[in-house]
Amino acid sequence: MDFKLSDEQELIVASYRDYMESENWETYFHECDEKHEYPLRWTQGLCELGLDRIMLDEEHGGLGLEEPLTTLMAIYEVLGQYGAPTYVLYLLTGYNTIVREGTEEQIEACLKYLGTGEQVVNSACTEPGAGSDVSGLQTTYKRENGKIYLNGTKTFITSSLGVKYLIIMCRDADNPDVISEFFVDMSKPGIKLSPLTKLGLRMDSCCEVYLDNVEMEEKDFFGKEGNGFNRGVSDFNFERWLVGACDYGTAISAFEDAAKHAWTRIAFGKPVARFQLNSLKFAHMAIKLDSMRNMLYETAWDADHNLGGDVDAGRAAMCKYFCANASFEVVDDAMQVMGGIAVASEHRINRIWRDLRVDRVSGGTDEMMILTASKNAIKPYRQ
Repeated sequence: MDFKLSDEQELIVASYRDYMESENWETYFHECDEKHEYPLRWTQGLCELGLDRIMLDEEHGGLGLEEPLTTLMAIYEVLGQYGAPTYVLYLLTGYNTIVREGTEEQIEACLKYLGTGEQVVNSACTEPGAGSDVSGLQTTYKRENGKIYLNGTKTFITSSLGVKYLIIMCRDADNPDVISEFFVDMSKPGIKLSPLTKLGLRMDSCCEVYLDNVEMEEKDFFGKEGNGFNRGVSDFNFERWLVGACDYGTAISAFEDAAKHAWTRIAFGKPVARFQLNSLKFAHMAIKLDSMRNMLYETAWDADHNLGGDVDAGRAAMCKYFCANASFEVVDDAMQVMGGIAVASEHRINRIWRDLRVDRVSGGTDEMMILTASKNAIKPYRQ
């Protein structure tokens, strides 16, 4: 197992580093965070470099990389080092799901946005009574007079204010055991959005989505009817790994900010970096960063070389749980080292701290990650 990047990968990663060096992006990120706006100007530049083509095959306009996940991991590592809000990029790396499951019409509708950096499509599974327990799903679809009608409420739906389409999971009203998904044009009548205010991740919208007799057709099923649950769950693993990569990357920037500050801040006649209590913090931060990096790269390498690009469910859960917690601890310690500058200013570290706290809930709670990781760890020993 070799995590060394190829010459091609090194060139790709260098282009993203150059992009982040091209201007003071933090000013722009701060403005977008304050206004709760998607950083479109930044994502457009990333997609001009090919970010949204990394996970796609060449047939559909992708880069056709031999190690797409390892390459993506290296890019997230660099972007995170500059404090970039990589959490807004998830949809841009998810076009392969549309290609795998969608109809030609659905694929065409999405891929025409390649290179734009715009938010195009996301999934809508969570409901007021169905979060971690997807079996509590209440949204329904019902066939009537040659049409299909969707009714129900989705909540905490990320990017729903910006996307053109939502893939909505729902039950057959006449046969509740059948769970399917629909590819829904967000401009359709009967759809209402109610934005929610979040602690962090403010550059990406989050809404309640109300569906009132939204008219669909048979061609609007996403994937096979009855396969909605299995299809949705299959994408969870990639998302969970990607959350870990996002959290690890941004934790690097907090560590580096704290380390630079610790050498320039003088107290009691010496840099605060030399105090033993701060030395302990930096040791723990470095250990956690190194552990996160190894875990994430190993999972990406395994997916690229052994699993046909799929992320192992147990590894994904471990990455999500460990990285969400370890990265938050790194940032929290970094804030402690930086003192008042971290909490009483517009320093990026307080934005990152808010963002990382959300990730222990979004994309799969800590508790669900523990259950999934544990199940997969002990399953081989069951007799």
